[in-house]
Amino acid sequence: MRVPLSWLREYVDLPATETGRDVQAKLISAGLEVETVEHLGADLKGPLVVGQVLTIEELEGFKKPIRFCTVDVGQANGTGEPQEIVCGARNFSVGDKVVVVLPGATLPGGFSISARKTYGRTSHGMICSSDELGMGDDGTHGIIVLPPETEVGRDAIELLELVDEVLDIAVTANRGDCLSIRGVARETAIAYGLPLRDPALLDVPGPNAFGYPVRVSDPVGCDRFTARTVTGLSPEARSPIWLQRRLQKVGMRPISLAVDVTNYVMMELGQPLHAYDRTLVRGTVGVRRAEEGEKLVTLDGVERTLHAEDLVIVDERGPIGLAGVMGGANTEIADHDATEGAANPTTDVVIEAAHFNAVAIARTARRHKLSTEASRRFERGVDPQAAAAAAQRTVDLLVLLAGGTAEAGVTEVTAPSAPHTITLPADHPDRVAGVTYGRETVVRRLQEIGCDVYGQDELIVTVPSWRPDLAEANDLAEEVIRLEGYENLPSTLPKPPSGRGLTHRQRLHRRVGRALAGAGYVEAPNYPFIGEQVFDQLLLEADDPARRVVRLTNPLNDEEPALRTSLLPGLLGALRRNDGRGSHDLALFETGLVFHPHQEQRAAGHLPVDRRPTDAELASLDAVLPDQPRHVAVVLAGAREQAGWWGKGRPADWADAVEAGRAVAREAGAELIVRKGQYGPWHPGRCAELVVVVDGAERVVGHAGELHPRVLKALGLPARTSAMELDLDVLEAVGDDTPQAPSISTFPVATQDVALVVDKFVPHAEVEAALREGAGELLEGIRLFDVYENDEQLGDGRKSLAYALRFRAADRTLTVDEASAARDAAVALAGERTGAVLRG
Repeated sequence: MRVPLSWLREYVDLPATETGRDVQAKLISAGLEVETVEHLGADLKGPLVVGQVLTIEELEGFKKPIRFCTVDVGQANGTGEPQEIVCGARNFSVGDKVVVVLPGATLPGGFSISARKTYGRTSHGMICSSDELGMGDDGTHGIIVLPPETEVGRDAIELLELVDEVLDIAVTANRGDCLSIRGVARETAIAYGLPLRDPALLDVPGPNAFGYPVRVSDPVGCDRFTARTVTGLSPEARSPIWLQRRLQKVGMRPISLAVDVTNYVMMELGQPLHAYDRTLVRGTVGVRRAEEGEKLVTLDGVERTLHAEDLVIVDERGPIGLAGVMGGANTEIADHDATEGAANPTTDVVIEAAHFNAVAIARTARRHKLSTEASRRFERGVDPQAAAAAAQRTVDLLVLLAGGTAEAGVTEVTAPSAPHTITLPADHPDRVAGVTYGRETVVRRLQEIGCDVYGQDELIVTVPSWRPDLAEANDLAEEVIRLEGYENLPSTLPKPPSGRGLTHRQRLHRRVGRALAGAGYVEAPNYPFIGEQVFDQLLLEADDPARRVVRLTNPLNDEEPALRTSLLPGLLGALRRNDGRGSHDLALFETGLVFHPHQEQRAAGHLPVDRRPTDAELASLDAVLPDQPRHVAVVLAGAREQAGWWGKGRPADWADAVEAGRAVAREAGAELIVRKGQYGPWHPGRCAELVVVVDGAERVVGHAGELHPRVLKALGLPARTSAMELDLDVLEAVGDDTPQAPSISTFPVATQDVALVVDKFVPHAEVEAALREGAGELLEGIRLFDVYENDEQLGDGRKSLAYALRFRAADRTLTVDEASAARDAAVALAGERTGAVLRG
């Protein structure tokens, strides 16, 4: 909300010495977030005056139209002679009043004006547009043409109110009252302890039977509707300069007098209004819910298909406006300029000032992706009692500025309602803040914001109509605390219990992150939302448990309405974005929660708020939540080792993804079994299944390897992209991360190499597992150091696996016979289980 200080001073008698910065500090202290104070015209220096165009000479021979003008600026130039000016704009004529900047002046942005020769003539100054003066958009995109009655030679800086300060306030969702000059003025008056001249305190005639007919079919969606009629508006009437400038300062573009007046009153009082061309309205105006599939062309020229929950304004033909959001084009005010002199500009208008349900307007605006100044106010809360005053203010301005006549008829349709009251113990703010305010202070502060307060120890507080956010005792306590000053609250540092620190899960999470970062991975956290179409792109089977998702009732993005069951979609999306931006050598990781719904869906009960929930109540709440295990995942593409003088480098491949899984398992102290697997997005011939033993039974906790080419094509990923994902919670449960000191033996190691020939389809992991088991306790380590394939030497479909076996005893030096016996036992078991035979 942009608030000009000059406008604010109309309702609060601020000291003349107070600047925008001073007001900003006061409002921030009162709890409003004033982001900036804009100094309009801070670097503007005159002379800047009103001139009248005397002659215009069209200059020929240039690529664009150029005009040589003489302009009467009175005595502003010191001579009284016409000022000669070269100008390229064409939206003004001889006799028009314009804004002229004379040599010696400085325009916003530090642009100095001097006499200079251009296009073969000498230009003594410049005829100005609104952009050149920093005024904002006036809709003309050209030279400012002033009203004919403007005095020649008058100071244009004062006339156009070019020097001002504007406060830019970030209004929170609960303070809809501050989306108006009236609301900010009230907060300013409270902050300074000054009286407020409330612009809504007007003499408003009561409703009668002569007003424009209105029928409200949905009193829940619209609990108040005021209609007034003004006739005989002058088609030539224009918004005065002061009105246009105020709209520009708050960030709105002047359009036409009737529309400008409704916008002005909305910014002043916070009540959105709409003006209908009376001659285009057919019969009774009504408010109802739309019929499914109804059409409406809104003022922005877009035909919208309405939803059954949309509130609409209708006449006997159908919808003429999207209630609280935007009017319809079929009753649009016709401006004299817009109709280019047509015979039917709008002269009679019907003014609508209504109060609509905040939730209904918010949903409609979001459904149609149409956020307007009106919808922003309705969805944050509008004062329902201000509708009649806003309509009266609009009528008064139209009569004053356009020469119209206010008809005697006043329509006001209201639904029965009662003021909202809250019972508040007088010492409740004291107990919330830990500060003794006293009853008198509490009552005074509540009365300042507009509450009626009765009672002694137990206060009965009637909330003002413009503060719908005040719903309970704690809201009132917050008002007292903020007005007394948050800076006056005592600060007490929390005292954490000693001997705690991070949990075991948190420590593991950090160790895993450090290990992966040390291995060259970069952490890339992602939003936990996915679209279900990604499961098809990842080639998951139709009955895969990962396809069962938790759907969000109110998703941030309609294309991602579910919670993730895997970390890969987000990580692969991050890899694709980085690759598309020129980073091709990528290694990313993420640790985070995934979400799996229960087979039986149950609703959560309501927990008590007046006491701490019991353990049973908390357990019942946890029971209905989806399972949320923590996973870890990595993705790789491009070069894993860069080429240079040290070597050729190498690309990332499936083995790096498998090693990342092993690194995570080491941090968790878990023994990870790696064997051939096949699942979803991974290449069937380059996928490893990651397994741990839980309570004596093997359990698959993840997969690693190279992704399937079809997945790469569907997701737009680089060739040979690899990935790994596993369940970190299961690793934590089976692991023992107690630090183990390395054992250093005083006895030498015995090394035996063995080359085994097996069928090509036999996984190395099965051969290694058999060798480990067969070698027994003397085996200290085993390493695959060579894989050889040659059909002529080994036979069709055969391969050779060469292993280095390390044997060592803890209490003696092994003999050659002992090491050989252990090797032979290992080879024998491998042959029994995998069909391996010694090579050669």
